[in-house]
Amino acid sequence: MGRRRQPCLNILVFYVALAIRLQICLRMIDSSFLLAFEPICSSNILKMALYTESLSTPPQATRATCFDDGSYTVEKKTIPKSSNSDTPNPPLYIVYPTEKGTFPVILFLHGFSIPNTCYCDLFEFIASHGYIIVAPGQTLFELLKGLCAFSAIGDVDNAAKAANWINKNQGENLRLVLPNDVSPDLENVALAGHSKGGKAAFALALGHANTSLKFKALIGLDPVAGRDTSNRLEPKILNYIPQNFKISMPIALIGTGLGDDGCCGCFPPAAPWGCNHPFFFNECKPPVCYFVAKDFGHMDMVDEWLIKLSGMFVCKTGKGSYADMRRACGGIFVAFLKTYMFDDAEDLTAIVDSPDTFAPIKLDPVLWLRS
Repeated sequence: MGRRRQPCLNILVFYVALAIRLQICLRMIDSSFLLAFEPICSSNILKMALYTESLSTPPQATRATCFDDGSYTVEKKTIPKSSNSDTPNPPLYIVYPTEKGTFPVILFLHGFSIPNTCYCDLFEFIASHGYIIVAPGQTLFELLKGLCAFSAIGDVDNAAKAANWINKNQGENLRLVLPNDVSPDLENVALAGHSKGGKAAFALALGHANTSLKFKALIGLDPVAGRDTSNRLEPKILNYIPQNFKISMPIALIGTGLGDDGCCGCFPPAAPWGCNHPFFFNECKPPVCYFVAKDFGHMDMVDEWLIKLSGMFVCKTGKGSYADMRRACGGIFVAFLKTYMFDDAEDLTAIVDSPDTFAPIKLDPVLWLRS
C-alpha cells in the first residue's frame, strides 16, 4: 500500500512545484512588461490629463473689433418739416442706439442727389457701436438749384443750419426726437460727408458758414470738389498747396480706388482726378488718417440697390462684397472716433499696422500722420 502512495505523492509534489514556477514566471513577465511599457503608459496618462484639462478650460474669446457689429440695438426715424417746427433740411434722417445712455453725434452730409436714407446700412452699423447719426435731407428745389448754379454753397449753408438745430438749447431739439433715456453728447460731435457732402463738410469746417456747434473730428468719405480742376464747386477749397487747410481738428479721409474711373466708357468719373481724395489729403494738416478702398468705387458704401443702379448708369463699381465695403467704412469711422473722442487707439493702430489681416477689404495706402 505504501509503495502505491509514493507515485501519487511524487506527482502531487511535481504539480505543486510546477505551479509555483509558473506563478514566478508570470510575475517576472508581468513585471518586465510593466517596466518596458512604463514610459509609454506614463506619457499616455500625461496626455490624457492634458487633454482632459484642455476640454475643461474654455478657449479665450476673440476680441470684438471696430469691424464687428456693435453691441447696441439700433432704431431709425425720419423727421419731416412741419408748420410749427424749425427742422432744417427736411426730412432729417436719424439713426440711434435704443439703450439708455449719452452718445456722441455724427452730422453726416449726403452725396449729390443721394437720398439720406440710402446710407441706412452704413448708419446702422456705426450706430450699433454707440453713435447717433443725424443726416439732413434735400428738397427738390435745393437739388435743382445746386444743378443750375453748379455750387455747393447752399449745401454748406444747410449743413450749418442742421448743426445749429442740433446745438439749439444745449441739444434740446435732438433730445425731443430721441427716446427719453437716450441723450446726445454735444461735447463729442463729428462732422462727416460723402462725395459732394464730403466737400461741404470740409467747407463748413473751414468756416464757409457759421455754426455754434463745435466739432471734434472731421471725416471725408470719398469727397469730391467738382467736375475737374478748372470747374471746382463753389466755395473753392482745394488750392493744391500741401497742408493748406486751416482745420485744427483731427481728419480722416476714406477714398476709393475706382472713383476716378468712368462708367461704361461714356459717363465721366464720379470722383474725377484732381478733385478727389488724394488732393484733399494733400491739403490736410496732422493729425490726419488716410485710407483707400483699392478695389471699390465711389458709390459702393451706400445701400445695395443704389450701388447696382449707379453701377449701370453713373459710376464704376467694385467686384468685391459691398457689405464688406460698408463694414470697412463704418469700422474706420468707429476706430477713428474712438481714438480722438475717447483716447482709445487700439483699433486704429491695428488697421494702420496690419491692414491686410485686420480690415475686411484691401486698404492701400493706409497712412496716419500724428504730428
